[in-house]
Amino acid sequence: MRSERTKQLIIEAYLALLRENPATPMPTAARIAERAGYSVRSIFERFPDLNKLRAAAADYQLAQAAALAPPRNIDGDRQTRIKSQVETRAGTCERGVALWRVLIFSVDQDEDLKPRIRTARERTIERMEIMYRPELSTLSERERRHLLVALEAITDIESWARMRELYGLSFEEACGVWIRAIDRMLPPTPPTPAT
Repeated sequence: MRSERTKQLIIEAYLALLRENPATPMPTAARIAERAGYSVRSIFERFPDLNKLRAAAADYQLAQAAALAPPRNIDGDRQTRIKSQVETRAGTCERGVALWRVLIFSVDQDEDLKPRIRTARERTIERMEIMYRPELSTLSERERRHLLVALEAITDIESWARMRELYGLSFEEACGVWIRAIDRMLPPTPPTPAT
């Protein structure tokens, strides 16, 4: 139990360092150890190398995103569902952009990262399938898949970072951009059957 807690604190220290200095894709083991309050030896007792720490951080971030972002308002009206989906996705992007950039930068050198990146994208699509089920139900399988791919692309973490960092949009403004784009892309909501 104590070893798992130590592992978690090392991962959290690594993630905190990434958020503070996104230009450094891999902080040194000494910096991570100092931040976590452990020795460098403690890191390498739990992770054979820093690549394994990076992969563990991706797993941790995926689990955290799933825990912090359960689908909400799935039975709400169209605008409520879109707003809920966008705000949840935006929060995930805001928390995860630093690690995401490291994963994308490092994926060619570390095969362990490819399935994690794929899982992150698939989870985004799965969530949109739940949130936009009424609208998606009006499309053929092929049209539905293509729309989900397009929605995942526009709500990609780099899209979020571009709006926030390059264009200087506030959290609320960037959410508004996504809300309006998704609303325009989704087909009309089918009428609710009369009871």
